[in-house]
Amino acid sequence: MKVLAISGSARRASTNTALLHGLAACAPDGVRVEVWAGVAGLPVFNPDEEGDRTPVPVREFAAQVAAADAIVVSCPEYVHALPGGFKNAIDWLVSREEIIGKPVALLHASHRGEDVLADLRRVLATVTEHFWTDVFLTVPVLRKTPEEIGAMCRAPEQAAALAEFLTSLQRRVASAAVAD
Repeated sequence: MKVLAISGSARRASTNTALLHGLAACAPDGVRVEVWAGVAGLPVFNPDEEGDRTPVPVREFAAQVAAADAIVVSCPEYVHALPGGFKNAIDWLVSREEIIGKPVALLHASHRGEDVLADLRRVLATVTEHFWTDVFLTVPVLRKTPEEIGAMCRAPEQAAALAEFLTSLQRRVASAAVAD
C-alpha cells in the first residue's frame, strides 16, 4: 500500500513534517509512506486557473494524491483553525477527481488542537466519503525539534504505535476495497 503523508505546515522545521517522516520510518512490510511537504509551493487557489491552465505544482500534487492508496494528514492549528496553505491545497483538489473516494486518516502532532481537528474532520469528510475518524493517532511532539521527534519515533513503544496506526489504515483500505 502506498500512503501519501501530507504535512499541513509550510514551516521548514515543522513538527508535523518531522512526525510524518517518523511515520515513514516505522512503516510495516507492505506499506510505503511518501511525505509531501509542499503546501508553501502551491499558488493561491483560483478557479480561473483550473483545467488546462492548472499550474504545474498543482498538477504534480494532484498526481501524487492520485497515485496513493491512502492519505495521512498531519496539520498544525493556526489561530484555532486550519493553516491557509493546507486549506489552499485542499481547495485545489476539491473540483478534481484525485481526492474523491480516497481513504484519509489523521496523525495529530499535539496534545491539544481540537479546533483544527474539527476543521479537518469537516473539510476532509466533505471531499471524500472515506475519511476515517477512527483511524487516528495523537503523538504529542509540541516544542520538540525534528531531530528529537525522529528519535522519539524510533523508540520501540512509539515505533510500534506508528506501525499499528499504519496497519489499521491498511486493514481499512483493504476492507473498503472489498466493500466497493
